[in-house]
Amino acid sequence: MPISEYIKAHKAAVKAYRQDLGRHSYPYLPVLDELLSFTDTAGETDLGLIDIPAGLIRGTKTAGRTKAFASNFMPLLDENTEFASKWCSLYRSHLEEGIREPVIACEFMNSYYIIEGNKRVSVLKYSGAVSVSGYVTRVLPAPADTEEYRIYKEFTDFYRISGVNTIYFSREGNFKRLCTLMGKDFSTPWDEDERSIFSSCLLRFEEAFRKKGGGKLPIPVGDAFLTYLNIYGYKDMLLRSSSELKEEVAKLWMELEALQVDRQVDLVLKPRTARGTKAETLSGPSVSIQNASAVLQSASSALLQKLFPSGSRLKIGFLYYRTAETSGWTNSHDLGRMHLENSLGSRVETLVYDGAVNDEDALLLIEKAVNEGCQVLFTTSPRFLGASIKAAVRYPKLKILNCSVNAYSGHLRTYYGRLYEAKFLVGMLAGILTDTGQIGYVADAPIFGAPAAINAFALGVKMVNPKARIHLVWSMEKRWSAETPEQSFALLERYFKDLHTSHVSGRDTISPRTSGEPYGLYELKEGRPLLLAASIWHWGKFYQRIVQTILNGRWDHTAPERLGDSINYWWGISSGMIDIIYSKTLPRQTRQLAELVKQQIVSEDFQIFSGELKDQSGSLRCLDREGLSPADIVRMDWLADNVEGGIPEMEGLTEEAMAMVEIQGLHTGKVFL
Repeated sequence: MPISEYIKAHKAAVKAYRQDLGRHSYPYLPVLDELLSFTDTAGETDLGLIDIPAGLIRGTKTAGRTKAFASNFMPLLDENTEFASKWCSLYRSHLEEGIREPVIACEFMNSYYIIEGNKRVSVLKYSGAVSVSGYVTRVLPAPADTEEYRIYKEFTDFYRISGVNTIYFSREGNFKRLCTLMGKDFSTPWDEDERSIFSSCLLRFEEAFRKKGGGKLPIPVGDAFLTYLNIYGYKDMLLRSSSELKEEVAKLWMELEALQVDRQVDLVLKPRTARGTKAETLSGPSVSIQNASAVLQSASSALLQKLFPSGSRLKIGFLYYRTAETSGWTNSHDLGRMHLENSLGSRVETLVYDGAVNDEDALLLIEKAVNEGCQVLFTTSPRFLGASIKAAVRYPKLKILNCSVNAYSGHLRTYYGRLYEAKFLVGMLAGILTDTGQIGYVADAPIFGAPAAINAFALGVKMVNPKARIHLVWSMEKRWSAETPEQSFALLERYFKDLHTSHVSGRDTISPRTSGEPYGLYELKEGRPLLLAASIWHWGKFYQRIVQTILNGRWDHTAPERLGDSINYWWGISSGMIDIIYSKTLPRQTRQLAELVKQQIVSEDFQIFSGELKDQSGSLRCLDREGLSPADIVRMDWLADNVEGGIPEMEGLTEEAMAMVEIQGLHTGKVFL
């Protein structure tokens, strides 16, 4: 009987009403007119007759009978009222012939507010309807420089080409990313078949997502769907059975949990043997390379024999961007791989998978590594973050570590180095040695970690030479790009000489093929630049330590504290992963000063980003003796006040840089999906 259903709906209304009061929330339907009284608008547009997603109907247009409903659109009035009688009549009509008369509504910022048809919406929501037919007028918000407005603007552009209003995202750029994953551009209108197929795919995914418990995650279904497409693809989604889809969502669950706003990257700042304990460092004031090697070899031989019986070796793959001969970055990692082999000998076997330049290449090579029996895989470039996450979901037994920072993923670990520590020391040297007070700095691409290195260098200069200025250029900007590295360097050299620059901090890595190109800190003189010092990556120290952890059976002991969090190994000078080398031409006293400060960094008696720190606009970024947190340093997107030059916009970068920035760039303001 309809009256019994009304009583159930009334109980649901009372429950929602009490919960809202307990949360100090408004317990009735929101009223659009009241919301708009505090908001600027820019006109209206008629959307015509459309299917309104039931879950997006939030309230009413006018105050009218808003208090007849709880915030979930269930009826609050007693079952003996005329209102209840009309509700029951509508419910009977819905069961017998369906509610056919469309409602009339307004849409504002992807929420719908009913002008006429509140009881129809109540009955349909109670009955579990997915959508409600209605004539809709869109109220356009006034343009604003906010992420909320930009996301909505992107949604309206997406709606214009697709006619789809059932998906929304919490982050800017995701509507365009959705089209890319579907193999579509962001300008071509969809036909009816494309719209129907997409709606079916989204509905099937949402059903599997809800059954798994997705309603308890504080993320839009759209964010979860985009993550799914990024891993499994869109092409054959309709061919998957419900059980296959359910299984894929379950495998993806850690990634979906990692999308929550309270999930974080667990920054491991130094080597550790188990959760909450400090580990021996591989270098430092009292540890030589020989001693470090002895420490690493001190694990129980009985345990090693149990984990890896006689004759078995841990097979480790290294996925490279291009090759060691053509990329300085890859060459530094390959030197680390060779250090690993030399250190652990017969216990390990390393295999190289090189030549990858994009996700497609990387996935093919990862599949090859799996087929060849690799148990551990280091993907040595931030470019491969997306492929690494996809592979980690597909191959849960494979231990994958990607070389990147500030990336959230529940399936793999990432690693990077605190290069800024060495850059600070190099900056000190530049500040001491300059005779013009003008110093150059060459950065690569504006990705996470780059501003920290630039600012640390600038602070090192300021410590010894407060009036000196740092002139920043980005080598991966189009204006510095040339056919050969030598031609690019010639452009930079001319630029710096025009500024009367005495010293330049150049690249931190160099490939064998371009060994004539200057790197590190060099004096800009006529003829060949004079190398004075350089910050260096010693990836072998990291690889040795991590692989030793696996061999010792302690990999799981260093898992994240909370499910869904990510581990990022972010080691510095104290681990030996980052260091500085000096030219013999440097005065002995200058080297001694740098070494003294280096030991203060290692012992944590000196914090680089501490005290009064100002950015280029003069705004205070730090006024605390304790300094910036590790997370603040990783996500740094500002430049120190003694730096000339800024962070380039996307359109000014080379295609290679754009690919990196899309994944790890400062402009995205996002974590990877």
